[in-house]
Amino acid sequence: MTVKSFELFFETTGRTDMIDVTDPVRDVLNQSGVIRGMAVVFVPGSTGAVTTIEYESGVLEDLARAIEALAPEGATYQHDRRWGDGNGYSHVRAALLKPSLSVPVIDGRLTLGTWQQIVLLDFDNRPRRRRVIVQIMGQEL
Repeated sequence: MTVKSFELFFETTGRTDMIDVTDPVRDVLNQSGVIRGMAVVFVPGSTGAVTTIEYESGVLEDLARAIEALAPEGATYQHDRRWGDGNGYSHVRAALLKPSLSVPVIDGRLTLGTWQQIVLLDFDNRPRRRRVIVQIMGQEL
């Protein structure tokens, strides 16, 4: 079994920014030579998350609305009282959606559904340069 790690970087605007990272993840999978195994996508930090969704404007708006309902930006957060940085909501949102995602690799391809993309979410209240770690584990050709 081989394990290969890659770093990807994305500029974000914050405030529930959503970026389709499927193609860059596919690119590093192709570079890895792994044909059967697992791809793990992970965003370091406590205000970012990774998920899958159909990357289409309507469902992206629906997701943003649902996230706002779960952890409203204007609510009172103890984190903000303690640190004064105004991003308590972003920590809660990231904790709910999680920082990583595992996708099986079969025949050298990510096993995503027809309309399923891998999406990086940045919930912070300022622009960021997000680092995404992709670790590919499995059997090479």
